Amino acid sequence: MNYIQQAYKGQRELWMFILTTLLVAGIFILNFVFYLMSDPGDLDAAYDMMKNWPANVSLIINLVPFVILLGLLFVMVKYIHQRSILSLTTARPKVDYKRILFSFLMVCTFTLVTFFIGYSIDSSEFVFQFNPGKFALLFLISIILFPFQIGLEEYLFRGYLMQHIGVLVKNKWFPLIATSVLFGVAHSANPEVGAIGFWQMMIFYVGTGLLLGIMTLMDDGLELALGFHLGNNLLASLLVTADWTALQTDAIFKSTAEPTMNIFSDLLLPVLVVYPIMLLILSKRYGWKNWSDRLFGKVTEPAKEDYKIIK
Repeated sequence: MNYIQQAYKGQRELWMFILTTLLVAGIFILNFVFYLMSDPGDLDAAYDMMKNWPANVSLIINLVPFVILLGLLFVMVKYIHQRSILSLTTARPKVDYKRILFSFLMVCTFTLVTFFIGYSIDSSEFVFQFNPGKFALLFLISIILFPFQIGLEEYLFRGYLMQHIGVLVKNKWFPLIATSVLFGVAHSANPEVGAIGFWQMMIFYVGTGLLLGIMTLMDDGLELALGFHLGNNLLASLLVTADWTALQTDAIFKSTAEPTMNIFSDLLLPVLVVYPIMLLILSKRYGWKNWSDRLFGKVTEPAKEDYKIIK
């Protein structure tokens, strides 16, 4: 059974899917509605108010809801859909933590190398603000709470929604695209969107969603997406902060650059060049084959003897 077919191991009534999605994804839906209905000036005022909070307090307030929502998703899957969390995580007999570690180290290595190359070339727009006490507290908060934040986003978008939409439409390409677009929309209320531009950031967010979705479908599990997302968000918290980003932290560096995005170097290069190279690295390491079927093939219900619904 492939990754999407894991949904057949549980109950799949439409009302269960709608209820779970509304309850768990409610925070993202409300954020998007708030973004659409709010005046840009009101959004700026809300962001400015948050800047007045202590950085670590603001971070905790932003991340704690993800702990609750991830727990709610697990409860709904186990007791409403009556299937295991393992089936939501991977098609393998057990979670492959080495895969999580590899993708985590891959994105961390790329981010650190590219940052310090850029910093060595021109450091004029970066302020070194390392404070051992503040950074230690930030590190502790980040390693405790970010796994819940990225866990919710991956288990919801690349996990629950990918599987159940795939079972509903009977193919793989539609849930891949749909969950990537929804992933972008879910981040539409981030201050980066207002600072840089809606369409520029949507291309980046949706492109990242496609990368994580392709990892999940090609590898039949969430492990690589979990590691990549965690590495990316941890470094976004610990390495560099800026006044116009979603994460206001006591990071090692603070960027004083204006909130702009170069179409080529900041948008097209990562999405069209770096991401495919990362997929190539992963495909070589894990022997991915039959890309067409894994990304565009049909989703069929397996024979009853191949799976067992948890009663």
